[in-house]
Amino acid sequence: MPRSQLSTVDVAAGLVFRHDKLLITQRQEGSHLGGLWEFPGGKVEPGESPEQCLYRELTEELAIKVDVGLLLAEVSHVYPEREVHLKFFRCTMRGGEPEAIGCQAFEWVTAEGLGEFEFPPADGELLDRLRAGEWWEEK
Repeated sequence: MPRSQLSTVDVAAGLVFRHDKLLITQRQEGSHLGGLWEFPGGKVEPGESPEQCLYRELTEELAIKVDVGLLLAEVSHVYPEREVHLKFFRCTMRGGEPEAIGCQAFEWVTAEGLGEFEFPPADGELLDRLRAGEWWEEK
C-alpha cells in the first residue's frame, strides 16, 4: 500500500521510572503487535493532547496516577498497515500500584534487562538509547 494511503496513528507513551527500573507492558494477544512488550500508553484521541492521553491511558490500563513530564523522544515508523508517530514522555508515579488491566502483563526492568523482552520495531532507537543509560534516574 502506498504510504500516502496508510492510516496514521499518534501515540503517547510513558517512560515510568521507579527505583532505577522502568515500567514496560505486554500487548494483548490478538491486538496489533500482540504479545510484544512496549512502553505504556496509547492512541491520542481527537481533541486530546499527548500528555492528556498518557495520563488517561496509564490510569485506565494500569490503575496508576502519573505526572507527565518532559518529552524525551519522538519516533515515526511505517508498518505495512499503518504509520505510527510516537511521543515518549518521562513520567513520575504519583499514586497506585500497576495492575494488568489493559495489558497482558507488566514488568519493572533495568537497562540491562530490556534485552530480554521483544519490542515492536518502532521502539528500536529508543531501546538503544535506554540500554546506553540515557534518561535513567540518578542512583
